[in-house]
Amino acid sequence: MTDLALWCLGPEQADLRPCAQGEGVLVETLYSGISRGTERLVFEGRVPESEHARMRAPAQEGNFPFPVKYGYCAVGRVLEGALAGQTVFALHPHQSRFRLPASALTPLPDGLPPGRAVLAANMETALNILWDSAANAGDRVAVIGAGVVGMLVGYLAACLPGADVTLVDLNPERKAVAEAFGCQFAQPSDAPRECDVVIHLSASPEGLALSIDCAGHEATVVEGSWHGAGATSVPLGGAFHSRRLRIISSQVGALPPRRAVRWSYARRMEKALELLCDPALDALITGETLFGDLPTQYGTILSDPGTLCHRIRYAPQ
Repeated sequence: MTDLALWCLGPEQADLRPCAQGEGVLVETLYSGISRGTERLVFEGRVPESEHARMRAPAQEGNFPFPVKYGYCAVGRVLEGALAGQTVFALHPHQSRFRLPASALTPLPDGLPPGRAVLAANMETALNILWDSAANAGDRVAVIGAGVVGMLVGYLAACLPGADVTLVDLNPERKAVAEAFGCQFAQPSDAPRECDVVIHLSASPEGLALSIDCAGHEATVVEGSWHGAGATSVPLGGAFHSRRLRIISSQVGALPPRRAVRWSYARRMEKALELLCDPALDALITGETLFGDLPTQYGTILSDPGTLCHRIRYAPQ
């Protein structure tokens, strides 16, 4: 059997290429998920040179900008070893079969369908962002940018007792999902003000400016977007200083310091998978493509603003 993987070969160029297996346990891929924001930057060659090392995916091959095999949302069935027959999540690029150490494979909990488990890396990111934000019961929370991570942050924040959570996005079609997750929805012109916590996930200067505008006195603005190459303006005039605002970054590559003494990356991933057992989260899967068709569809999927999580299917289930 020839195993294939998706490679980005140049700006907006992708193809399936034969690949050699690494070392470890053999896994047959069932599904993978496209993380649209990050993968679009990779596909367009917009990973800053200063971030080439830090932005490597765990099982990446090649180097930025190109050619590179990239991705980190794979679900598969283990074919050998102690985990044989189990369905697992792994941080691995889009590939038909792969090998990883058993320690890099996380079995899915009972009640989590494999097709929904492609959201695990996004849920892990959302959980880390909520931890970094220190949002708490009763807080007024605004999430600027209702992509898949923004939606998941809103979903988690809405579980805080008494929290008033609003998802803010330009796309009015996101309203139904936001409300199903227990959140309010607003377009930017109607975004709530005087918030206790504002989480920015739109990856745009306009969204960051709005986030600062929505923050109340001595509130926290969490920058969870990754803007890629180029400069991003930050409006620090006006009432920014008089309101004593705090802007912090959040990135899933590190656990928040207050949790790192108790939490491991494995524990965080296990919790992310557990949190995905709610069937309501299927609303975040907005499309599916066969792996063999991915090279011709990849650019369209990444450029479609209606995409939340797009799932790749590797064989008839």
